[in-house]
Amino acid sequence: MAKKIIIALLFLFSITTIKAESQILPAKKDSLSFISHVETWYKNNTNYFSITALMACESSILPVPSEMVIPPAVYVALDPESGLSIFWIIIFGTLGAIIGASFNYVMSMWLGRYVIYKFADSKMGKLFLLSSEKIKKAETYFNNHGKTSTFVGRFIPVIRHLISIPAGLAKMNYFNFLLYTALGAGLWNCCLALLGYVAHGQQDVINKYSHELSYVFFGVGAILVVWLILKTVRKKK
Repeated sequence: MAKKIIIALLFLFSITTIKAESQILPAKKDSLSFISHVETWYKNNTNYFSITALMACESSILPVPSEMVIPPAVYVALDPESGLSIFWIIIFGTLGAIIGASFNYVMSMWLGRYVIYKFADSKMGKLFLLSSEKIKKAETYFNNHGKTSTFVGRFIPVIRHLISIPAGLAKMNYFNFLLYTALGAGLWNCCLALLGYVAHGQQDVINKYSHELSYVFFGVGAILVVWLILKTVRKKK
């Protein structure tokens, strides 16, 4: 938990640093808010490789939310100068999901149930926001819904990036696993792409209230840090 607090503090510090830098930069950049900095960062770093890599992380045990990958990528792609295509964002995002899910599948099948559960409750597993309870929840869902769970599970929080683990433990036919994972991930990415498209349609509103939104994000970051600290103190008591 201490590591989570450190990560949250670093996140909060990065926000304050960005805002401080924006105050000492030339007048042209004074008006840039945190939202603008984030948008600029995405424009400079979003490409098909980064989308594939991040979505592979999202479908493995790494806590990378797909909501922070596909919608912003589509938002950037709607800029004519980006050189990105929404179609290929969905394709490479789905490819990344397949890679990450396949990693979970193979490692689960190879390591076995005992090792997977022990890892989930280890310090390293906690760092990846894993727990035996989450694995058990995904395994129960898989057992109750069969192979189609690798499709439907892609739309359920927590289950989404862990459903490939019980599939590997059960030694599900890999080609069936691949098919259902591709269909589920592809449809989920289409939904996320739609969010990015809608957000871009509200670009004028976002720009108008960008400074206000910056303070909102800053406040959420501060609340997150306080919540993590209180949770840690409560556990120690």
